[in-house]
Amino acid sequence: MMNDDTTRIANRLQGAGARVNDAQLHQLGEYLALLRRWNARMNLTALDEPDNAVDRLIVEPVVASAAIDASARVLVDIGSGGGSPAIPLKVARPELALTMIEVKTRKSVFLREVVRHLGLVEASVETGRFEQVLSRPGMHGSVDVISIRAVRADIEHVQLFGAALRRQGQQLWFLSGGQPQPEVFAPLEIEREMPLVTALDSRLLLIRKNT
Repeated sequence: MMNDDTTRIANRLQGAGARVNDAQLHQLGEYLALLRRWNARMNLTALDEPDNAVDRLIVEPVVASAAIDASARVLVDIGSGGGSPAIPLKVARPELALTMIEVKTRKSVFLREVVRHLGLVEASVETGRFEQVLSRPGMHGSVDVISIRAVRADIEHVQLFGAALRRQGQQLWFLSGGQPQPEVFAPLEIEREMPLVTALDSRLLLIRKNT
């Protein structure tokens, strides 16, 4: 039986032309409920406009998940905060091993609770600055997909993301409104831009590492 959260999510996904199975829909509803409860105690994200919140936090990542290569197995999310886009991406693509990087301890605690509560496998949280985590030798050239939203990244950061990617790896940039594209230099190249949610004027920028 669907509750208000899962019904709203199902309707918003249908409106965007995206689909998930019943188990995934339940997980997404549980994530939203957890987010609402924790948001009452700490500022994780804006939830005051329910439809817009579902579109931004859940619909956008689910739509974006279709752009991830079928062969991808390792996903790293930068500045995970309240868990979006990372958690919905993981729910939509459960075969991906997810690492969420979050500098704030309290938000990291929330993310670990989401992983535990939803029973997500191969999902972990790194508490620290993404520059430090991605600079570890084991991260170099080991990641298939990096997702980025609401992170101010300069050229050096974009290159750092690129260094962590395997050959043909992808960067997924979640952009909205007039937010500019990041500057990209070889071996990275902008592959394409795709719309996410029309009402939010949101879009996904796909960057590919060619060598």
